[in-house]
Amino acid sequence: MAGHSKWANIQHRKGRQDAVRSKLFSKFSKEITVAAKMGDPDPDKNPRLRLAIKEAKSQSMPKDNIDRAIKKSQAGDGDDYEEIRYEGYGPNGVAVIVEAMTDNRNRTASTVRSTFTKNGGNLGETGSVGFMFDRKGEVTYSADVGDADTVMMAAIEAGAEDVESTEDSHVIWCADTDLNEVATALEAGLGESESTKLVWKPTITTEMDLESMQKLMKLIDALEDDDDVQRVTTNFDASDEVMAEL
Repeated sequence: MAGHSKWANIQHRKGRQDAVRSKLFSKFSKEITVAAKMGDPDPDKNPRLRLAIKEAKSQSMPKDNIDRAIKKSQAGDGDDYEEIRYEGYGPNGVAVIVEAMTDNRNRTASTVRSTFTKNGGNLGETGSVGFMFDRKGEVTYSADVGDADTVMMAAIEAGAEDVESTEDSHVIWCADTDLNEVATALEAGLGESESTKLVWKPTITTEMDLESMQKLMKLIDALEDDDDVQRVTTNFDASDEVMAEL
């Protein structure tokens, strides 16, 4: 199983914790508010907002929270937020991409840089690790929607690029610009997805042993604890034995 899929599984398990869920809801609310502010408050007319709501719902965010976030956009909230991407290296030279949404660029840059330094990493220039990733659309379904062939056929018909099927799930990949259309077509054939989002998919991975993975987890947790940080992606790869020890 590829590293990014394993990391998604770790996040899924962590997402069960109340404290983590509360912070997730806060990040989803910010994304929904900004998406609604930048486009149309009607998700049917705003693909970015539609995807943000879909991802929030996949983590059981209450409808009231979603509606409140959209209303905030109409009240002027989200005006000052800008989206910034930071790139750097973590333990064992693993590549790390940090996506942030902030109303204070200096504060966020300082915090992110400090977090890297304190956790055995270093912040690089924009583009320093980005070449190791492709921007892709990712749609995830549970394994029980159908066998690998059924999902593959649905994915081809929807215009997707690739499918990774395991005993737990089906991960469908598409071009980032096609995500809204592919996700909509997949829904017609397979029903509601577990997750639909834009991701950074590693094209080059870094092998990690248990000690390096434990250090990486500390770095990721510290970065995700920052309210300005929306998403963290790495290009780690690790054996099933190492993952089982975490």
